[in-house]
Amino acid sequence: MIPNILAIAGSDPSGGAGAQADVKAISACGGYAMAAITALTAQNTRGVTGAQLVAPDFAAAQIRAVRDDIRIDAVKIGMLGSADIVAAVAEALAGLDAPIVLDPVMVAKGGDRLLATDAVAALREALLPMADVITPNLPEAADLLGAAPAADIAEMAAQAQALRALGARAVLMKGGHLGGADSPDLLVHAGGVERLDGPRHATRNTHGTGCSLSSALACELGHGRALPEAAARAKAWLSDAIAAAGDLGVGAGHGPVHHFHALWRNPR
Repeated sequence: MIPNILAIAGSDPSGGAGAQADVKAISACGGYAMAAITALTAQNTRGVTGAQLVAPDFAAAQIRAVRDDIRIDAVKIGMLGSADIVAAVAEALAGLDAPIVLDPVMVAKGGDRLLATDAVAALREALLPMADVITPNLPEAADLLGAAPAADIAEMAAQAQALRALGARAVLMKGGHLGGADSPDLLVHAGGVERLDGPRHATRNTHGTGCSLSSALACELGHGRALPEAAARAKAWLSDAIAAAGDLGVGAGHGPVHHFHALWRNPR
């Protein structure tokens, strides 16, 4: 059965991040993608120039419309923007029997803030306890904990455990900000701590990597795979998508990853 995956996120008109990246990642990983939009952004590969948040009631209405009609096999939550939207999404998802992947989108690649500072507490209190797994990078984890970003694997593990103590059932800590020749992630869950290693690709084309990874993970969980296997598959897919990003020619800044690298074998 093809899983139905609901992405809840902001829109990126350049197609590299946000709901557009979610739909591409879910589709590439074999799921049927749905999207509830929380914000309209004006952005491209060079940065964000504007954002217009959706009314909280309308964000919730989109989710309820999908729930009323379509089986949801997994959910990915990305950009929310405000405390009111956080609360509306949490209420709209209450009681849903499906894995929830929370990507705590706070700051865009170019440094533009995408989550109001007063909404961090709302995210921590309302959505972390609902999440089956959260996928923060090091600055996002630090923001959620009110701490300095982790500087090594040991600190990553400690911060992941601290996030689990706040209610998240599992944490996939993304170690891309550590630097070095590889890009290690840590999966911390009830079964223990697992290190997911991967190469660091020399490319500027990393726009939307967090959105794409969390959506791929949600899709893998929607396929019914156990979390460790789902995380490993999602990371491997994203690594290949980054490696193939040079086949695209999109923008003058941080270009997108190649979501369909495994499908477009003979590009025209």
